[in-house]
Amino acid sequence: MSTPTHSDYDALVIGAGFSGLAILHHLREAGFNTHVVDGADGIGGTWWINRYPGVRTDSEYSYYSFSFSKEVREEWVWKERYPSGEEVLAYLEFVADRLDLRRDIELNTFVERAVYREEANLWEISYRDGRTVTARYLVSGMGVLSQPVLPAIPGIETFRGATYHAARWPREGVDFTGKRVGIIGLGASGIQIVPVVGREAKDFFVFQRTPNYVVETTNEAVTDEQMRYLRENYDAIFEKAARHPFGVAMEPATHSALDVSPEERERIFNGKWNEGGFHFANECFTDLATDPEASELAAEFIRGKIREIVRDPGTAELLCPKNYSFNGKRVPTGHDYYATFNRENVHLVDTKSSPITAVTERGLVVGDTEYELDVLIFATGFDAMTGTLTAIDIVGRDGRTLAEKWSEEGLRSNLGISISGYPNFFMSLGVQTPYSNLVVPIQLGAQWLQRLLVWAREHGVDRIESTPEADEAWRRETERAAKATVMYEEGKKAGAWFIGDNIPGKPEEINVYMGGHGVYQDFCRREEEAGYPTFLAAVPAAS
Repeated sequence: MSTPTHSDYDALVIGAGFSGLAILHHLREAGFNTHVVDGADGIGGTWWINRYPGVRTDSEYSYYSFSFSKEVREEWVWKERYPSGEEVLAYLEFVADRLDLRRDIELNTFVERAVYREEANLWEISYRDGRTVTARYLVSGMGVLSQPVLPAIPGIETFRGATYHAARWPREGVDFTGKRVGIIGLGASGIQIVPVVGREAKDFFVFQRTPNYVVETTNEAVTDEQMRYLRENYDAIFEKAARHPFGVAMEPATHSALDVSPEERERIFNGKWNEGGFHFANECFTDLATDPEASELAAEFIRGKIREIVRDPGTAELLCPKNYSFNGKRVPTGHDYYATFNRENVHLVDTKSSPITAVTERGLVVGDTEYELDVLIFATGFDAMTGTLTAIDIVGRDGRTLAEKWSEEGLRSNLGISISGYPNFFMSLGVQTPYSNLVVPIQLGAQWLQRLLVWAREHGVDRIESTPEADEAWRRETERAAKATVMYEEGKKAGAWFIGDNIPGKPEEINVYMGGHGVYQDFCRREEEAGYPTFLAAVPAAS
């Protein structure tokens, strides 16, 4: 096989969040000259970008961290059960400092174009400032939820008040005291913003098109005893999360919701509701994500909780999702979300029955009513999974960008890691990777990639690329797995991001693997044990 032409780097990684830091550590550890670039002026990725009021993890601290560094494990101290965005950012900064990663990270550096050069077998990467560098391997660590979108509302540019997008929040913060504030978008970000702004604003108008099933929780301080237990059991906790379908360190459910009495079902639902957060979705019953009848039982239980918490019956009914069942959208964790609507200054506005028609200089028009506002918040989500990868020109061997390839052929990838036609290009959390607590697949993916590249180096393989057949096989498996869940049909009803329905005009395709995180890791392990046969499209058969 030919010897690669000299490059500036062995590997160039785009993104300095969880993915970029993990990949940098593991590739550098294996002796690869690795460089990370990020367009932001600080490390942290999603956790640098997202600094809106109330931002925090949906996952508990014990499985929202890396397990690979003994030094980090022993020295870092978590403060809250559900860490705030500020705390997660501090953790990532600690990881970068403790593992001496900053010397290989370049900030304020935007990648505009990356072109695979066939003859040289290199990636040529062009930065916004005009510089060009080359790398043998190109790795996307850009994340799945970092390309924000704005709604297409007529007159949006005419509003004279202040506007903020949840993903572009001012670092100095915003004071809402005495202000009339409106918010559009009630996904995970909006649900976290509502309780905070509801306490501050003079009048807060929550414009709701699609209500969500929010699993409420509490947020206690982490005790010294809990940190001691975590340090003593880090590996076991991480392994438990790795085997769990959703990548969380939780106990698997043992019964179908349909196989117990109504009284027992209510008791289990209540117990896990009181534990809070993902415990309800993951530990109640085995079939809340796979059986429509079980999913609807969970949905009706949560509707009952909404009616208990929210005092005004009309408001409570508007907050109850009716056109799709539980798990039809990604289930967010709430911190007094529903109780916020008991405040006299918080007003829920139904935009499903009477849609938003325009933004004016003074505010927002819903039907025939104009709501005068001083501030308008957009928590309208992201072009998930594909957005970051299509926002820059990633050009493969046939001269097509990824955006063009996917537009013409539909989403294709091999395990969400490699794509046919794009040699030596890899993705962390690429399209069709697990619908999961993301830190776990990020770490395991970085370690898998490290072993793949070491294997290639040892075997003289200089081009790693998925086969077209493997791309198609994984597309079929991704679709099969999705159709085995309630997410497939219920997600369409709910306009869920994981099938692309939150972006007008985006093709309706399964963006994530819903067969379970543990099952996904089994696929990755079998590929590795077999010698990566579906990643060797560019290797001559004789080799």
